Amino acid sequence: MNNVLVIGSGGREHALCWRLKQSPSVREVFCSPGNGGIGEDATCVTLRSTQDIIHFCGEHKISLVVIGPEQPLVEGLADELAEKGIPVFGPGKQAAALEGSKGFMKNICAKYHIPTAAYGYFTALSEAKAFLKDKKYPLVVKADGLAAGKGVIIAQNQKEAEEALSGMFAGQFGDSGKSVVIEEFLVGEEVSYFALCDGETAIEFGYAQDHKRVFDGDEGPNTGGMGAYSPAPIMTPPLREIVMQTIILPTVRGMKKEGIPFRGVLFAGLMITADGPMLLEYNARFGDPETQVLMARFNADLFEALLACSKSKADGGGLDKVKISFRDEAALCVVMAAKGYPGTYEKNTMIRGTEHANALDDVKVFHAGTELKDEKLLSNGGRVLGVTAIGHTIAAAQAKAYQGVNAIDWPEGFCRRDIGWRAIKMA
Repeated sequence: MNNVLVIGSGGREHALCWRLKQSPSVREVFCSPGNGGIGEDATCVTLRSTQDIIHFCGEHKISLVVIGPEQPLVEGLADELAEKGIPVFGPGKQAAALEGSKGFMKNICAKYHIPTAAYGYFTALSEAKAFLKDKKYPLVVKADGLAAGKGVIIAQNQKEAEEALSGMFAGQFGDSGKSVVIEEFLVGEEVSYFALCDGETAIEFGYAQDHKRVFDGDEGPNTGGMGAYSPAPIMTPPLREIVMQTIILPTVRGMKKEGIPFRGVLFAGLMITADGPMLLEYNARFGDPETQVLMARFNADLFEALLACSKSKADGGGLDKVKISFRDEAALCVVMAAKGYPGTYEKNTMIRGTEHANALDDVKVFHAGTELKDEKLLSNGGRVLGVTAIGHTIAAAQAKAYQGVNAIDWPEGFCRRDIGWRAIKMA
């Protein structure tokens, strides 16, 4: 039996802890720092430094560390753990640059012929502005580094593009905007596609669609995600095979050729265009709220699957013997957020009734921005809860998820009421 440590505090990490706890080969799941609800499914601990994590792993005989968020990956936590002989799920610092640097990702795409939007990469404002002349609009302006999902601006004309560039180079997104990518605007339908990687090959690990806009009808500003559903009807078996053969596998093989094998999960943000699937961006970790619906449908041993990614075949690992399966049913997650999100919002507001939602058949409430104080559940973030349900169809999963939402008493919270509308319309 094995002990697992999950790093992170969001809904993604809660979903991973919940599913890992159900693994027949896992004894105990720990999470650092966790949140107000993860304690239902894991033992929350506070580990403030890499040395704390290393010491904890030795003391508690941790068989695998699962790194949830992108920041510790980009900063090299996986490398430091691996150097101490601790198995870790998540890429090293150099490989995590697929997410940490959009310029690096685009250069990999160009070198290994991976379909993506045409682009330019710039480290100087004057050169970037010169690139804008005679371009077709809209254009997409992206800060090169991590910007908490906010460093992407769609410019409708040259004036807007120049303003976006000026803001980035002036420090609007900190060091992330010291270099930028300008790329063509792709038209189509967005999909999140996931693949587990062991440094040499990859296997599909599900797909989903999320709702980025804050209000019903996909209106309002972008957020980290107001809900998601899986499977995504647009992802037919032939399309999934095209994605694997033209995007995922060439990336994994290219990274190996570069001497920086990618081990972990490749989260490909795709645009399904009239010309086929195109890569918008890579993330080097699971998505949120997509993980919630993937874990609800996952139907195999998650520990064994993630552990297989941590070692090469030469070291006794690899994905060739791993079984991945998902329930046929659909899953849908509704994010409950604090009023005012993604702008200014209030913290420390009382949340009641999550236990009533969890008591419903096929409903699970994953916590993101919560904390427990004096046995009271309080909000502690923008996106706070992910009410997730399973159903025979996306419409059935949607109905159950909103039953769960309605069971929760949180006057200071809100949610969209149309999560999954696109898939239900297609059915």
